[in-house]
Amino acid sequence: MISLSNSENGTVSSTAATKRLARAMMVSGGEFSLLLACCNCLQRQQQVLNLLTEFSSADIHEVLLSPAADKLYTAITNEIGTTQPEALMVRGLESVVAINQLIISTNIMRDEFRKQFRFPLVLWVNDEILCKLVWLAPDFKDWAASTIRFDIPHNQLVESEQQALSA
Repeated sequence: MISLSNSENGTVSSTAATKRLARAMMVSGGEFSLLLACCNCLQRQQQVLNLLTEFSSADIHEVLLSPAADKLYTAITNEIGTTQPEALMVRGLESVVAINQLIISTNIMRDEFRKQFRFPLVLWVNDEILCKLVWLAPDFKDWAASTIRFDIPHNQLVESEQQALSA
């Protein structure tokens, strides 16, 4: 019964979060903005992306990072060239081998994002990547208004599992 309730709450909160993400992309259309979408489950991430097409009429371009990527800015510009999509989603950060190097270079290059990109940039992160952004790229991370969460944070999941086991 606990898992059913959590599942229903997760679906409702995921839909609300998806609407918030769509609205944030719409509001910042034509200007650079950084949006952080936190999701620890790749399956849930795909469900959210499918749902997002219902809530957003924007032409959303997607970049899937290679595990060998070492610079976020370069990976994006290589993918989109000179085009300016209505919105851009970057996925695959959790698979990047040299993630610390990528995040540090992102912080160093942060001004180029604002100068060159006239669209909302959505970074899909998990809790681990989000923590790394806070520590390794605080200036870049500060550009994000707030993190939009699409699932239960890992520490809360562990706590709820422990509570269920002790009950």
